[in-house]
Amino acid sequence: MCVIGETVRKALFGGVDAVGQPLRVKQFSCEVIGLLASKGQSTMGNDQDDLVVMPLRTLQRRLTGSVEVGSLMISVRDGASMDAAKSDVTWLMRERRHIDPGDNDDFSVMDTRQIAETLSGTTRVLTGLLGAVAAVSLLVGGIGIMNIMLVSVTERTREIGIRLAIGAREGEVLLQFLIEAVALSSLGGVVGIGLASLASIAGAALLKVPYLFDPAINLLSFGFAAAIGVIFGFVPARRAARLDPIEALRHE
Repeated sequence: MCVIGETVRKALFGGVDAVGQPLRVKQFSCEVIGLLASKGQSTMGNDQDDLVVMPLRTLQRRLTGSVEVGSLMISVRDGASMDAAKSDVTWLMRERRHIDPGDNDDFSVMDTRQIAETLSGTTRVLTGLLGAVAAVSLLVGGIGIMNIMLVSVTERTREIGIRLAIGAREGEVLLQFLIEAVALSSLGGVVGIGLASLASIAGAALLKVPYLFDPAINLLSFGFAAAIGVIFGFVPARRAARLDPIEALRHE
């Protein structure tokens, strides 16, 4: 008798009802008497549905040929104290393994919360590092846009002076250069999103993992790119709007 996970069922039986079917494991066959509920991946990335569960004595006698047990998985009831359960298990193991008081344990009791906290800490560090890299990239890109707009203002000083002289208001000149800065940064954002999508698709195909396109994330990225244009384009736009028309017309 054995119980199988969802991954094993799909791989071996497809759409056929697996309960009651024979399953050959190495040199002997067992009857499938049940299916495990799908659990997906564990915190370590392992497929928890890719397994076959059978009686311990059958496994030891027919497969491993050994009575040694390498690990035990213990489930604690909802609401129970994990620390108390860990302490009780440690005490029971020391008693069963005849470890004298004061001697070190020859086994280890691991709480899955420790693994989850470790993984969460690693994820936070990686997220912080990626955020720092993204912030530096945005800063460098913003400075580049500012430099381009300052050069543009310098080269178009006479044009700005003519516009101001014939009645253009400061706000209109300011808005013109802000729009140009936003258009420039938005174009860069579109190109960046396109390149990132292509790289993600190629990476997903290489790693054999599914690629999911998230419109919200991409819209947020585009919004950040446009915001960079507004923030770093404001200084050149204000400089253009505050030019003295007479001095601007004299500029060569």
